[in-house]
Amino acid sequence: MNKKHSGGESSPSTSPTRLAPSPDHGDATATPASAADPKRWWALAVIALAQLMVILDGTIVNIALPSAQRALGMPDADRQWVITAYTLAFGGLLLLGGRIADLVGRKRAFVIGLAGFAVASALGGAAAGPGTLFAARGLQGAFAAVLAPSALSLLTTTFTDPRERAKAFGVYGALAGGGSGAGLLVGGLLTEYLNWRWCLYVNVPVALAALIGAQVFLRDRSGRRGGHLDVPGVLLGSGGLVALVYGFSEAGPRGWTSPWVAAPLMAGVLLLAAFVWWQHRAAGPLLPLRIFRDRSRAGAFATMGLATIGMFGVFLFLTYYFQAVLGYPPVRTGLAFMPVSVGIVIGATQIAARLLPRTAPHTLMASGMVLAAAGMVLLSRLTVHAQYVPHVLPGLLLVGLGMGLTFMPVYATATVGVPTQDTGAASAALTTVQQIGASLGTVLLNTIATGAAGRHSRAHGPADSGTALAEAMVHGFSVAYWCSAGVLLLAALVAALTVRRGKPSQAGSKSSA
Repeated sequence: MNKKHSGGESSPSTSPTRLAPSPDHGDATATPASAADPKRWWALAVIALAQLMVILDGTIVNIALPSAQRALGMPDADRQWVITAYTLAFGGLLLLGGRIADLVGRKRAFVIGLAGFAVASALGGAAAGPGTLFAARGLQGAFAAVLAPSALSLLTTTFTDPRERAKAFGVYGALAGGGSGAGLLVGGLLTEYLNWRWCLYVNVPVALAALIGAQVFLRDRSGRRGGHLDVPGVLLGSGGLVALVYGFSEAGPRGWTSPWVAAPLMAGVLLLAAFVWWQHRAAGPLLPLRIFRDRSRAGAFATMGLATIGMFGVFLFLTYYFQAVLGYPPVRTGLAFMPVSVGIVIGATQIAARLLPRTAPHTLMASGMVLAAAGMVLLSRLTVHAQYVPHVLPGLLLVGLGMGLTFMPVYATATVGVPTQDTGAASAALTTVQQIGASLGTVLLNTIATGAAGRHSRAHGPADSGTALAEAMVHGFSVAYWCSAGVLLLAALVAALTVRRGKPSQAGSKSSA
């Protein structure tokens, strides 16, 4: 535990009520308290609207993909790029986007991200061919990589009072966790009752509303004077992340032994290793490694990564289960996911936000992961003849409540105590961990489920009938859910052992990286 801090900062209290950061020593103009801004709750609404749009776009096109494929004459081999183009650009450019927010100013980066996202969405909605749609999705991901870190860092610097901060991060955590499920529902509604293009067009009015709100309600200082962009860090960090995300995305269709998978993954690891080495030497690093020196902050990052690895089994497998096994149409499939989103909202805003000012963060994180693991165990018991309310609903509610209890304190702990000039980088790093965890979890759990389904088919004879195929599929899902539960319990253990009761120490209170 760090007991000495430069700039006269006292040692962190052991009381769990010390969640809010002390004034930033790295920025003499820091706002002393969020209460000084009477528009802060309207600012939260604007930030939340933009964040919801980014989260929704990760899944909103999933259900619309078959319709888009037919309309544009898209080959089966290329359709994955509607998803992959977004995740590649988003995950690969997040660190760059976070540093841009630090250099040019968070509000300015927020506005740039919103405007670019709206233009890219309009381009994708009007696409006349697959190439235009792929390019538009890539542009969406690139501007989302600027928008998401600036949104989180604006939230961090707007709310510093412990109780208000807890409420604000409760809303943010609920959106971050529940937005994916809501995206499936919105995508199903738009596809079924309007057109697949509206899954992209819908972002335009939302972004315009957020742009107007940003000009009226958001307050922020200009970018850091004398700062410069770490170009070698951009090339190494973004290149490594793009290679990793691409390798993970190709592992499903090609297999782990394919050179199209092994080569990008190896290149990604090497580039990220070189990135870490360079960040130790760079005068103005893209990602200041001092952010991770505090044990609680590092533990929060690790908990987030493990949580997203385990969580994505829910959306990946239940989508197939609802439609292929239970025969749900798109809208009903989207509605079936809503208990997860509702559970996350309740867990984050009504439970975690109320308890965090007087409860140790690691208690909430560990408890949430245990609850989510219990929900995964319930889902592992599903059969081809299961009914939604008695068999599926309890597991979904437990997973949702557990994720809400976890995400909210993770966001608060990972960003508190970070000096103002590094909030964009810290926010980008946390979102990057989410993206990498989601990509890795999707591939690993899908590989486990596919392998288990194949072994089940071989052990029980030829799977010629639809029922036999469904039983093998559900068995594979069950094995994957058990693995998800194990990952979530590991996250609970990491949170319990690494996250301290007090707030993380002031990152980078010394000028050296």
